[in-house]
Amino acid sequence: MRRVDELPLLGGRSHPQPLASHAPTPADMEGIAGASSTPQASQNGQRNSSPRPSSSSARHSFSNRRAEQNGHTPNALQTSLNGAPAGRPSLLRAKSDFGPRLKDEPTDSADEASSAEGNFKIRHGWDVQLDSEEYNNLLTSTFFMYYTDKRHETGGIPKGQAGAYPLQEWRMRDRLKTVSAVLALCLNIGVDPPDVIKTNPCAKEECWIDPSATSQTPGHTPMNQIGKALQTQYEQLSMRTRYKLLLDPTTDETRKYTQTLRRNARNERVLFHYNGHGVPKPTSSGEIWVFNRNYTQYIPLSLYDLQSWIGAPSLFVYDCSDAGLIISNFNKFAEKHQTEYEDACRRDPSLEHVDYSDCIHLAACREKESLPTNPELPADIFTSCLTDPITMAVRFFILQNPLPSSISIRDAHHIPGKVSERRTPIGELNWIFTAITDTIAWNSLSKPLFKKLFRQDLMVAALFRNFLLAQRIMRAYHCHPVSHPDIPQTYDHPLWRSWDLAVELILAQLPDLQSEARGEKEYVYRHSEFFSEQLTAFEVYLTQGAVEQKVPEQLPIVLQVLLSQVHRLRALILLSKFLDLGPWAVNLALSIGIFPYVLKLLQSQAIELKPVMVFIWARILAVDQSCQADLLKDNGYQYFINILNPGSGIPILNASEHRAMCAFIVAMFCKDYNQGQRASLSPELIESCLDHLKDMQNPLLRQWSCLCLSKLFVNYEEAKWVGIRCMAHERLCELAIDPIADVRAAMLYALTAFLGIRDVTPQVATIEESIASMVLIMTTDGNSMVRKELLVFFSTFIVRYKTRFLVAAYEHFADERNLDTYAKPDEQNGDGIYMKVRSNPNESSSSAQSCSQNTIYAAIWKEILVMSVDPHPEIARDAGIAVDYILVALLESSLAKFVQPKLDDVFRKNPAPRAPRRTAEEAPAQQTSTPPTPSKEPSYLSLFNSLRRTPSVAASLKNFWTHESTPPKSPSHPKSEDLHAPPGDTRPLTPEKYHVEEEPKTRNFVPRSLSKTPELPLPSQFFEWSVEYFREPQMKPTEADEPGSTEYNGRLWRRNRNDKIINDTQPLKEVSVSNRWDVPRGYFDNLSQPMKLCFHQFEDHLVVTDARDTVNVIDYSRSANRINCFSNGNPTGSRISETRFINEDDQALLMIGSSDGVIKLYRHYDRREKTELVTAFRALTDLVPSNKNAGLAFDWQQGRGSLLVAGDVKVIRVWNANTEICTNDIPARSGSCITSLASDQVEGDVFIAGFGDGAIRVYDQRQKPATAMVKVWKEHRQWVTNVHLQRGGQRELVSGCRSGEVKLWDIRMDKSVKTIQATTDTLRTLSVHEHAPVFATGTQRHRIKVFNINNGQSVSHFEPYSGFLRDRSAPIAATAFHPHRLLIAAAAMHDNHVNIFACHEPKNAPPKTATVKLWDENSTIKRSSTFI
Repeated sequence: MRRVDELPLLGGRSHPQPLASHAPTPADMEGIAGASSTPQASQNGQRNSSPRPSSSSARHSFSNRRAEQNGHTPNALQTSLNGAPAGRPSLLRAKSDFGPRLKDEPTDSADEASSAEGNFKIRHGWDVQLDSEEYNNLLTSTFFMYYTDKRHETGGIPKGQAGAYPLQEWRMRDRLKTVSAVLALCLNIGVDPPDVIKTNPCAKEECWIDPSATSQTPGHTPMNQIGKALQTQYEQLSMRTRYKLLLDPTTDETRKYTQTLRRNARNERVLFHYNGHGVPKPTSSGEIWVFNRNYTQYIPLSLYDLQSWIGAPSLFVYDCSDAGLIISNFNKFAEKHQTEYEDACRRDPSLEHVDYSDCIHLAACREKESLPTNPELPADIFTSCLTDPITMAVRFFILQNPLPSSISIRDAHHIPGKVSERRTPIGELNWIFTAITDTIAWNSLSKPLFKKLFRQDLMVAALFRNFLLAQRIMRAYHCHPVSHPDIPQTYDHPLWRSWDLAVELILAQLPDLQSEARGEKEYVYRHSEFFSEQLTAFEVYLTQGAVEQKVPEQLPIVLQVLLSQVHRLRALILLSKFLDLGPWAVNLALSIGIFPYVLKLLQSQAIELKPVMVFIWARILAVDQSCQADLLKDNGYQYFINILNPGSGIPILNASEHRAMCAFIVAMFCKDYNQGQRASLSPELIESCLDHLKDMQNPLLRQWSCLCLSKLFVNYEEAKWVGIRCMAHERLCELAIDPIADVRAAMLYALTAFLGIRDVTPQVATIEESIASMVLIMTTDGNSMVRKELLVFFSTFIVRYKTRFLVAAYEHFADERNLDTYAKPDEQNGDGIYMKVRSNPNESSSSAQSCSQNTIYAAIWKEILVMSVDPHPEIARDAGIAVDYILVALLESSLAKFVQPKLDDVFRKNPAPRAPRRTAEEAPAQQTSTPPTPSKEPSYLSLFNSLRRTPSVAASLKNFWTHESTPPKSPSHPKSEDLHAPPGDTRPLTPEKYHVEEEPKTRNFVPRSLSKTPELPLPSQFFEWSVEYFREPQMKPTEADEPGSTEYNGRLWRRNRNDKIINDTQPLKEVSVSNRWDVPRGYFDNLSQPMKLCFHQFEDHLVVTDARDTVNVIDYSRSANRINCFSNGNPTGSRISETRFINEDDQALLMIGSSDGVIKLYRHYDRREKTELVTAFRALTDLVPSNKNAGLAFDWQQGRGSLLVAGDVKVIRVWNANTEICTNDIPARSGSCITSLASDQVEGDVFIAGFGDGAIRVYDQRQKPATAMVKVWKEHRQWVTNVHLQRGGQRELVSGCRSGEVKLWDIRMDKSVKTIQATTDTLRTLSVHEHAPVFATGTQRHRIKVFNINNGQSVSHFEPYSGFLRDRSAPIAATAFHPHRLLIAAAAMHDNHVNIFACHEPKNAPPKTATVKLWDENSTIKRSSTFI
């Protein structure tokens, strides 16, 4: 259910609910003395509406939406007095017919006749109520959809591997270091190689040193200076690498030092830098050149030998012409090495393998390309790009700048600051360069390649970032650097423009900075806006482009921004919004390298970072649990435990939600991690979690406080003893009646983990027994997820006290066997249902002597048996496993010799019959079944006659406890008709077939495999399901709330359609009382006896149920076609007694109640083979024995989400759809059964019940239960067929009894307002139109009569068509009006056909023009249409 923070109060009511659309607005009261309001007052009501439709709530202007009018033509385009159009209301989620509709304009038609009292239009005094300001405020309150939450969509079952986003490996398991480097410089200064012709002038500088201009002092030769400069530049990239200079090396020197470095490096990476500017180009046969000892000859060095010396893994940099040729030859030799290794392995399998293909190469140019000789460039331009990128990039920018400037090339070497200090100009420029090149690589490379080149090795990452710059610069000089692995060309990436802008902004300040450095002037450096602008771009992405899971280009820049305190908070906030998009976003962030940064930030004490850090860590742990050791390493977990403490301050409004995230983080830290449990355990942590259980404002915090305690308790006895000292078990049990089902389930999960202290001392046993007794009341919980967790708790408790349960089961088994549990035929009620049988008082002595009598073990055993026949299939399946576990253990125990004969007797007397129909999911000899409804007496399974049986042990014993020896018989009635009995079924006694159609299951239901041995304890999936909350987006609207989405557009269309239907049908009210109702609109064969009919308000759907368990859905839009048919699954002998739609404004659910006291809800009820069970629960228990059975009667209140349930019980039970628990038991104050319920759908406080003895009682929920009955009328003397309170129109309260009397009531009066003798024979059915002033009766003599409510006159009468040679005297079985249209459906007994009739509209009537307001997501469109 969609929740809101607050609702307006009305009349002091503590929980007001939205009102119904049928309720007239104050403007409807014009002309009523003392109750009218001026048009101006009406139109100047609340004008503020939502800017766009919201599917989760409906807040709209009172003046824009009007209730259905009595005799008025609707007009939606009502404008204010100044001519401005009325504000557009929000899209309703769950109003159906329970909220204000479009405003109507009066027409020339006369008003309907007033009531018998003649002094008011709306009954019961509710017209005065409509003028109150509180009522007007209530009309703008939030409306809800029910049973659409995630727990109902999934049933508490996590998505699993198929639906979950796969976790990608983001940690660098094979991280390497470049520990050694050989810097080989073959320059031979002063001698040009023979194959190179240099221009004059030409490029001379090597490492920014001109060899020809350098002095030749001893020890400071140009060669030495260049070598040291190169080493210094490399040290800027990696200080920890050991460098070895080889200046003009020989072959022996190269072999010696490369082998030595490889030996020292072991399995780490070795760098080989080769500068071949003073030697010939590489040969095509795979050789590079070095020198002889005397430097008189060039000596070729084979790459094959070089591979053998350096080994792998290695990194090669080739700065020479034709460098691409080296890479291709190197790879050929690597393949040759691999072939030789494979041959050698055949001779010596222990030979160590060296993978020469695991080498990385960077080459200055392609094959047959020469290095540029531009004198404005350095000779080693490739090396300069790789080792001094900022200087080279600035120099390149100056060279490429076509505008005149005072900045010279040499100024590129004099940018102030240090590279390591990000607040200085050169440091900031280097920081920007790192961010840009990282981002370009992230967006251009595949993720595995990016991870290898940019995250595996710091030296490799630095060189490849600079290699991207080399690609860009050298391309301008007709040179194309090459790499292996090959990477795409990135020279034209758009981010290079941002780099140029950053360089330009710094160069523009360079003269002032230089003057400031010389002391000539004061100047404050203006920092670049690059990172701020990129964060803005990332923010735009989050609002615009994140819908399609498109990878954000700015993510690596966000990573770099975390290094800066200036932008850190903003970057973290944006990062949290990105992580909120889902697991795919978390995986991306982890793969880019975000984890070390957020781990380090846990050491920060900045209070402003706490909320966002909590959010980020919650998202990370929801996706990857492997971060537990990282949290433990530096006590990072303490960061979250401190915030979880209620006394800690956190600078944010929704502190409770962030504390819930902290509880989640601590829970994940402890999950399956004993070291985490030990580190976290403290009385303060447990007290913090227990204190948060009282925070009624935030259910998420209560839920995760329970789950945090559960993970602390699991298999950790010390934590359980600390919990005992804190009274944790008692404080947890207080949540048994928590209003949120998720919290109740979490409490049970925590208590399950609390069980299991190894030494079962009397103290431990007493505590665990008290826990079990306190949660026993939760067996009546209406939420299936809670009952499943309760079953898991019971199963754990059973395993812990197995022997005691064996005794309890055996004694209960023996007691049941000794009792005469088979009901007599005269104890059977009218539905063929056996009510519970009272025990013989003389036999109580034997029960009192049993060991398990009045123990918690006997109580739980009985409750598990009750749960084995739960209406929810998953609970019945799992409880069946628990029952079979005990019974199998009983047969294997020392009691087996006593149990086996009785068990054999069970099989002999009650063999399992074959199922009438096999479903696709059933195995040939395995069929789980839904046994009959139990009560809580010792003979509780004797309540109903049995269903289909299975060969499982549990099912066989259910046969034993349930009568199945004789087929059901009809109740014996006296010869004279019983006036207080329900209408009898006079059809012949033919065998009834149940479960003919498929029974819908829950979405993720998996049938039990009976071939598996039952095992306890049952596994729980609740924790994994709860974790999914933190994997789902929480900062953005759901897909259904996003304008333009398919779901949103569908809701918008349905809203417009619903308004059109209401506007079309309201003018037809006067037609309904002046024309015949015998126009055929549909006729179809239901294939079984129709007993209940229900129209959907807006869809062209009619639901027809029979006298057993079959549900048919009919589409009557064109011709009546059956579009779906399924079984409700109620037990044999029971019947479907009520049917309703809920959430009709949107995608409706079908609610079905059956006479065994069960309520079930279905989604996709109109889709064959796609219908799903949403939830099922037993709304009524302890049915009262009677041979005048009314079954179950219920009324659904959409406005407040309440379900009123009554029937063969002494109370009227109020179920809250929000909490899914019974909130009130109102005494019926009558010994007779309740036959029908009707309630005020506007406020929902008042409801009316009709009884089997003819009484009509009025109840007010605002009163205490003992005094809730505020009125009783006993004018009817026979069984009340129906009582109905109109939703619209005059809000008439109509009742009818079997004698044929129909009475109109006003709840303020002590007697009926009007009595109409509708028929002289038996009144079988009574239906009232929701808005038109008509009602219909179905008689014993096959006739349907339609009456005018206002004057009591008959409007029309007709007989439903029954087919050729059918019985024309058969009584009417069912009638139903359409809530809006002038349609009525009817069916007769002994006939499977259903008829749909419409009211006759005169052909000469002028077309009625109605103006309908069409909603769209941007504007209000005024459009007039004519509806015929």
